Amino acid sequence: MNNRYFTVSKLTDYIKGMMDRDSTLQNVWLKGEISNFRHHNRWHMYLTLKDDNARVKAVMFGNDNRFLKFTPENGMNVIVQGNVSVYKANGEYQVYIRKMEPDGIGSLYLAYEQLKEKLLKEGLFDQVHKRSIPEFPKKIGIITSPTGAAVRDIITTIKRRFSTTDLTVIPATVQGNEAGKSIVTAIELANENGDFDTLIVGRGGGSIEDLWGFNEEIVARAIHHSNIPVISAVGHETDTTISDLVADLRAPTPTAAAELAVPSQLELKQHIDQVTAHLTKALQLQLAKKKETLQQMRNSYAFHYPKHALNENQQKVDRLTESMSNLVQTMLHRKKQQYQELSSRVQLNHPGNRINVVEQNMQQYKRRLNERMTHILQQSEQKLANNIDKLTLLNPLHIMQRGFSVAYNEERQIIKSVAKIKNNDYVSIQVTDGTINCRVQDIEEDE
Repeated sequence: MNNRYFTVSKLTDYIKGMMDRDSTLQNVWLKGEISNFRHHNRWHMYLTLKDDNARVKAVMFGNDNRFLKFTPENGMNVIVQGNVSVYKANGEYQVYIRKMEPDGIGSLYLAYEQLKEKLLKEGLFDQVHKRSIPEFPKKIGIITSPTGAAVRDIITTIKRRFSTTDLTVIPATVQGNEAGKSIVTAIELANENGDFDTLIVGRGGGSIEDLWGFNEEIVARAIHHSNIPVISAVGHETDTTISDLVADLRAPTPTAAAELAVPSQLELKQHIDQVTAHLTKALQLQLAKKKETLQQMRNSYAFHYPKHALNENQQKVDRLTESMSNLVQTMLHRKKQQYQELSSRVQLNHPGNRINVVEQNMQQYKRRLNERMTHILQQSEQKLANNIDKLTLLNPLHIMQRGFSVAYNEERQIIKSVAKIKNNDYVSIQVTDGTINCRVQDIEEDE
């Protein structure tokens, strides 16, 4: 027997060592479709990569996947880079992923679309959340890089258009991995200050990587929760970020944001001049009308003969007074008639009168009831007498008083026929004043 053998652990260690020393397996690029994806609560990602003919297990630890710009999903085609080794507990080889990119689409673009869809479902882009930008802001906060061209364009444009507005630059990093956190901190600082009427958040144009800080979820939520209206001014006109979609107002460029934030003094002056000219013309027209009215009054009969006009007005007053007096008298007469009618109706319906009428009716009903009861009693007494007479005529005792009797057998049954008895039977004969008990000695039957 050969004593040179491997244990399972030794064999696994040997294979693992060979794989770990293979330079090709330490930097592998794989292309495949994700299946069995599972995001562990410790942030590690477990999945299977497959193609039409084979599949391999893979893992991406939290330290590596925390920089992913998109969320892997089952059915997604990806390109991964990592190393191949053996997981000793199961004796299976698997891929340890360090980087992952979508196959056929950029990861940043995919992450942008995923976040956009998520926030859209939550309603962060809804118009109902959009606040109006103050028309004449006293103080504006500018959240951007203090050294970029965007801040100079914004300040220059605002000072040129509306120089009385107070401007404060709140420095923020607008590019790189720390951009999102820096922008959120600046927005929160501006809200804590509480003096700003409007916030302009933005930067100049660039690639999607350069603008990515304005596509992060934390920035979108910070803009949404801001108590101060926010104008998003990111990139050029063709660039649209998540910040643009969630902000209260989107400006295509930083310069356009400045133009939207404040009115133009020149335009305001022109508007004031137009309004002034319009009011002046309207006032002149009113004065002309008033002058014309005054001239008409000067030419009027009343102006030249005021005493005659006064006398005519006094006659009108007398005529109106007389008409008013007649109208009052007519109304009083009508009201008096209505009062009398109502008084008569009240008397007729007075409770005392109503009670007397009810008492009279009750007396009549009582008299009629007594008469009816007397008549019913008389009829009942007559019927009772008649029934007594009938019963008396039918009473057997009454018949017995005339000499009749009733014979009973031993069972106290009435004997109606001689066929019902025989010699020596006991017979009871009921007469008017008692009973005769006897025995049958002889029976004679009538023919």
